[in-house]
Amino acid sequence: MKPWEKLDSAVTPDGTTLDLYRHDTDYVIRADGYDLMVSRMHGSEESMMALACPHPPRGARVLVGGLGMGYTLRAALDMLPADGCAVVGELVPKVVEWNRGPLGPLAAHPLNDPRTELVTGDVTDVIRKSEDCFDAILLDVDNGPDAFTQRGNSWLYTPRGLAAIHRALRPRGAVAVWSVQQEATFERRLRAAGLDASMHRVAAHGQKGKRHVVFVGRRR
Repeated sequence: MKPWEKLDSAVTPDGTTLDLYRHDTDYVIRADGYDLMVSRMHGSEESMMALACPHPPRGARVLVGGLGMGYTLRAALDMLPADGCAVVGELVPKVVEWNRGPLGPLAAHPLNDPRTELVTGDVTDVIRKSEDCFDAILLDVDNGPDAFTQRGNSWLYTPRGLAAIHRALRPRGAVAVWSVQQEATFERRLRAAGLDASMHRVAAHGQKGKRHVVFVGRRR
């Protein structure tokens, strides 16, 4: 069997090591040895935009937290109108570099779309500075609201973080949060922040029977 080939590595601000691997046409990004993103399983990431903003209005603005392999950004772009904008925040410059290189074809080079606005930095900073700005916020920066890739991301799921997300959304806008599994209290946290909450179990593309979870919180 052909072995996995390590293509590159990066270190996040909190010291986590990200490794990019390839096996034939499949790619994996591992965080300290754990499979963080797998190119064969991206159906749940692609569902986030449809759940949060199924009918984007003219001039819609979407914030994508975490570039990953580009699938969430691509799904947002595919639904946005011609005058829409997708702001994508990616903390690790190397991940941007990988998406301009070997990962680019996976999601049809979403960074090249003129509607994409790239912020190389912490998506939490974008949220803190925004008010009535986004029709959807798509957060795929962790393995769930209680399983952080970056320790600093924990703020997003606290009452203060969720209040900031509420402020950043336009009326009837929604946040979608990707999770590898159900988190018992997160819907309650969304409701406590003044958001209408729902949980959706979504198929992960490429692995029969595998399901991920997308939490949606909609501003009233």
